[in-house]
Amino acid sequence: MSERLSRRLGAALLLAASLSLAACGGGEDSGEEGAGGETTGDAGQTRTVEHAMGSSEVPAEPERVVVLDTGELDSALTLGVTPVGATEAVAGEGLPEYLEGTEDIELVGTIEEPNLETISTLEPDLILSSSLRHEAIYDQLSGIAPTVFTEQTGVTWRENFDKHAEALGREDEAEEVVSEYEQATADFQERLGEDPPTVSVVRFIADDTRIYQKENFIGTILEDVGLPRPESQDVEDFALLNVSAEAIPDMDGDVIFTTVYGEESDTAKAQVESDPLWQNLRAVQQGRVYEVSDDLWMLGLGYTAAEGVLADLERYILGSEATTTDSAQTTMETTAPPAETTGVLETTGALETTN
Repeated sequence: MSERLSRRLGAALLLAASLSLAACGGGEDSGEEGAGGETTGDAGQTRTVEHAMGSSEVPAEPERVVVLDTGELDSALTLGVTPVGATEAVAGEGLPEYLEGTEDIELVGTIEEPNLETISTLEPDLILSSSLRHEAIYDQLSGIAPTVFTEQTGVTWRENFDKHAEALGREDEAEEVVSEYEQATADFQERLGEDPPTVSVVRFIADDTRIYQKENFIGTILEDVGLPRPESQDVEDFALLNVSAEAIPDMDGDVIFTTVYGEESDTAKAQVESDPLWQNLRAVQQGRVYEVSDDLWMLGLGYTAAEGVLADLERYILGSEATTTDSAQTTMETTAPPAETTGVLETTGALETTN
């Protein structure tokens, strides 16, 4: 995490703590009825938030937030709110390592199967997720606490962040986060020059190899920084799914970024990279294949993850590793732990998102 973001998160957390202490010190009359059906005083004040499933009355300053997907977790922490509960992408894997301050967050099942009983025992005052993930259990969730859903995940990550900020009462902080991201992408484009390299993105999953196109989390970031895509990926769609060895030529670009979801031994990565078609790719022959964090590039779905992706792009496109041509070996380095998904839950257990 950058020093700039760390300072911002620290300030936000201090503000949250001070507000919480102020609320605890309020008098008994702090719940007087106010105009428009809202109660006055921090302890009882609520706001109406419109969202994908209708509308919900949420606390003015939620203090016990449960998040049921990685994008919601990224949003909350980016805005200085530490949830009391969160789901894992994969059982036993824990929360994304690129996010700081997750040590005290209680796990409440997986994204595919949230544990409603555990969620209830945490006594949340706000639950965040999406109808794409959890529409089937919305009524149960909203019976536990006010619940705010976005429509989908992935490609809509910026709009989702705005809705999360509204639900959390952190719109001002959100404006600063967005402004910093827009400045960072503009700075990157300015440094990129007039002949940017084409960027290919390949993800290895158990029983599935994907060539990512533009309608996903990473696709939006590459577009934001002005990096073009190879012809097969310059398409307004999510990805080429379940590709065979015959599709290896479609993986080529001036630069190839790869990620692995789950155990590498369960994927086709080794077979693909030993195939003569892979060895003949331009990026492979020029030593410009880089394995990066799946958490960041695929699962993160938020501005803190996006900052990590920008750091990778800075390193491999603009930085010291940008002109490596003396090796045909795949670079196996990451600048931070994993990131992205496609909008529906796969039967194999891997998250598929519209990221």
